[in-house]
This record gives sequence, C-alpha cells and structure tokens, in this order.
Amino acid sequence: MAGASGEEQRLRDLALLRRAHDRIDREYAKPLNVEDLARGVNMSPGHFSRQFKLAYGESVYGYLMTRRIERAMALLRRGDLSVTEVCHEVGCSSLGTFSTRFTELVGVPPSVYRRQPDGIFEALPSVLAKRVARPVRNREAAPARRK
Repeated sequence: MAGASGEEQRLRDLALLRRAHDRIDREYAKPLNVEDLARGVNMSPGHFSRQFKLAYGESVYGYLMTRRIERAMALLRRGDLSVTEVCHEVGCSSLGTFSTRFTELVGVPPSVYRRQPDGIFEALPSVLAKRVARPVRNREAAPARRK
C-alpha cells in the first residue's frame, strides 16, 4: 500500500508543479521567486525547487529566465523597443544581468540580435521557426564529445 500512496503523492506533486509552471508562463514579466511560487502550490521552497528540477530538468530560475528571454527575442525582432525597454518589459530589473543571460542563452548580445534582419525566419514553417528561435543554454548546445 505504501507504494500506491507514494505514487499518488508524486502525481499530486506533478499537478501542483504544472500549476506553478503555467503561472511562470503567464506571469513571467512579474516579480516571481521560488518562495512565492512554492507558497502558491502549498510546498516548502526546498521541496518545490527539487521537484521542479526533477520534473522539468532545469531550475525554477532557469525556466523563468528562458521564458523571459524567449519573449525578449520576439520583442527585439519587432524592433520598436530599445534593449533597455525590452529588459524591463520582460520583468528583468538589471540590464547587465539581462544582457548576460540573453547572450548565454541566445549566443549573441541583445543589441546584436536586435540588428539582425527582419524576416530571418520567414522562409521556415512556423513550427520550425519556433524551434530554431528558442534559446538554448550554451552547455546544452555544445556538441557531445566522442570517446
């Protein structure tokens, strides 16, 4: 019986984590932190952080920043906002941290990305353009070494 209740708890935790995950997707531009997100699903911050990483493969902060950078990429491609305006629009308070994280995930600084020609993904089907445009951490993008 202990196994069944353990599995039920795991499924309940996954449902709660999905709620927090969805909240990050919706509210990425608001000030979010682990404590508030954990409180919103009635978990301790430590348990929430560990379970989130197990379920989604990245930390809460890492996931939040990925969402913010994805949105920033779209705003920069639009071209009507400065890098500083985009930084604040996506919920980042530090331009330096935003630029560093953007460069880490996208591979170029936001100012360079902003100057890239419009329509860079125009020839691709939207499903492929979305995949190509998604930011990837440099450590994830590094080619696997052969032994």
